[in-house]
Amino acid sequence: MRIVLGLMATMGAGAAVADGLPAPLTDADFAAVNEIEARLGQLLFYDPILSGNRNVSCGTCHHPAFGTGDGLSLGLGDGGIGLGPKRVADPDNMPEQRIPRNAPALFNLGAHEFTVLFHDGRIEVDADRPGGLRTPLDADMVTGFASLLSAQTMFPVLSPDEMAGHYSENDVAQAVRRGTITGQGGAWDLIAGRVRDIPAYADSFVATYDHIQHPDQITFADISNAIAAFMEFEWRSDNAPFDAVLRGQATLPEPAATGMALFYGEAGCASCHSGPFLTDHDFHAVGAPQIGPGKAARFESHARDEGRFRVTGDPADLYAFRTPSLRNVALTAPYGHAGAHRDLRSFVAAHLDPVAALESYDLANAILPALPVDDTRGFADTPAIAQAVSIAPREITDAHVTALVAFLDALTDPAAIDGTLGIPDAVPSGLPIDQP
Repeated sequence: MRIVLGLMATMGAGAAVADGLPAPLTDADFAAVNEIEARLGQLLFYDPILSGNRNVSCGTCHHPAFGTGDGLSLGLGDGGIGLGPKRVADPDNMPEQRIPRNAPALFNLGAHEFTVLFHDGRIEVDADRPGGLRTPLDADMVTGFASLLSAQTMFPVLSPDEMAGHYSENDVAQAVRRGTITGQGGAWDLIAGRVRDIPAYADSFVATYDHIQHPDQITFADISNAIAAFMEFEWRSDNAPFDAVLRGQATLPEPAATGMALFYGEAGCASCHSGPFLTDHDFHAVGAPQIGPGKAARFESHARDEGRFRVTGDPADLYAFRTPSLRNVALTAPYGHAGAHRDLRSFVAAHLDPVAALESYDLANAILPALPVDDTRGFADTPAIAQAVSIAPREITDAHVTALVAFLDALTDPAAIDGTLGIPDAVPSGLPIDQP
C-alpha cells in the first residue's frame, strides 16, 4: 500500500503532514474584490428582477442555507414555489421539466485557478478567443464581462427552466425564443432595462463604475460583473481545519487523520481531487447515474447527458464531467452532475466501485420534488455510462469510508456557511427574497 502522508506515531494526537499536500492558500490565489461592487452584486444576486417572470433569483438555486446550492438533486427554477428541498411545482405554472443538472456550489470561484466552469466546461478562459473566453455563444456576445465568473451568468437568465420562463410568458422569454439575445430589445437588454428603471440600482451603478455616467449606459455585462464580485467576496473559503493543517498550525483528529492519509494515498482520491481546492479542473467519467431530463438539445426527446463530449465532440469525453472542488463538500449535497446521491457517504462509496454502484443505483437515493415526469429515462444509458468509466475499483473497508468522510468534513469552513455579507433584508425591486 502506497501512502504519501506520514502519520504521527501517536495517532490520538492527529496526523502530521510528511508530503503530498498542496501549499496553503494565500491572498495571491484570489482575485482582488471591490467591496462596494460586491455589495451591489449582493442585492442583484438575491433579486428576482433578473428572471423573466420576476420569481426566481440567483439565490433561489444557490442559497447559503444549502451550501450555495438548492439541496435538490435537480432543481425547479421557473414554475417552482418554496426553497430548497421544500420547493414544489406551482400548479398554476407547472414546469415542463426539472433543471437538467445539479446546481453547483459557488465556493472560491474568484480564485485565479478556476478557468473552466459548468459540469461540462462549456465556458472557459481562452486567450485565443475574442473576449478571452470560449463559450457556445457568438464571439460578439462575450464583450464587457470582466471575468469568467461574470460571463457564466449569461446562461441561467436565458434558460426557460431556470430563470427566463417559457415562451410567451414574458418579454424576456419571447426574446429568447426569437433568438434575440444581444442588442436593443434583446433578452439581456430587457433585463438590464428593468434594473436601469429602479432608481436605487441606477444610482448605485453610476456611483460604482467609472465608465457609467448615466443609467442608460448600464448593460447586462455590468450587472454580471457586480454579481461576480459578490460571489468572489462572499464565498471565499480558506479557513477550514484542513487549511490549518496546510499552514502547519494544527493536525487532524481521528478518524479524519486516517481519512486524509487514505485520500492522498491508498484510496487514490487526490489523483483527481488535487491542489489547494481539491480539483484538477479536468473531466472524468466516474459512472454518475443519469436521472432527470438530461442536458440534451431541446429538440431531442431522450434523457442522454453525454457531458464533456457535447462540448468537444471527442468520443474520449463521453459521459465525462468536471471534477468539482471539495471545499465545503459536506454542505453541498446532493452529489453528482445530476445529484443522484443524496448523501456524501453513499457518493464516496460509489466512487470506490463506480460500475457496480451505477448498476445497482436506486432512484430513492435522489431528492426530487414531485413532478409528473419520468426521471428514470436516463437509465437506458447505464451500459454506455458504465463502459466509459475511467476509475478502477478499489478495495476499501467500511471503516476507511468513515475515515474518508471525516476528512471531507474537515474541509468545511465554518465562516463560509453564512458568507461575509449574508442575505439582504430587502432588494431595490421590492420583490420578495428567498428565505430559508
